[in-house]
Amino acid sequence: MARKGNKNKRRNLEKLSHKYRLVIMNDETYDEVTSFKLSRMSVYIALSTLFVLLVAITVATIVFTPLRYYIPGYGDLKQRREFIHLKMRADSLENAVNARDKYLNNIKQVINGEFTGKLDTTMVQVPKVDGSTY
Repeated sequence: MARKGNKNKRRNLEKLSHKYRLVIMNDETYDEVTSFKLSRMSVYIALSTLFVLLVAITVATIVFTPLRYYIPGYGDLKQRREFIHLKMRADSLENAVNARDKYLNNIKQVINGEFTGKLDTTMVQVPKVDGSTY
């Protein structure tokens, strides 16, 4: 079993190095225009290199040109600052609305006689100011 696996691996490695000829011919005159000596390994390396180059060119085009602003979620610095400012403003408005609603509910409860909060019946004691001058 192990020998068959090794033989298949060797055969595959040998197939990668076999030489093939690619001939481009003129269809009308059957003249040879060009010919290439290729192996499976050289074709694989050429296609892999082409793929890596295409990916690198695409990434470079997106990163170093204004095309990046068309990608969703990738805004410029000015838009990001404005977004943060608007978010902070919305949060403060939400807090103000919640405080107003709480205040109006307390007033409504007092008017209807349903107030269940803690009553403050003590007078506020203001501390006396120390008039000493060191």
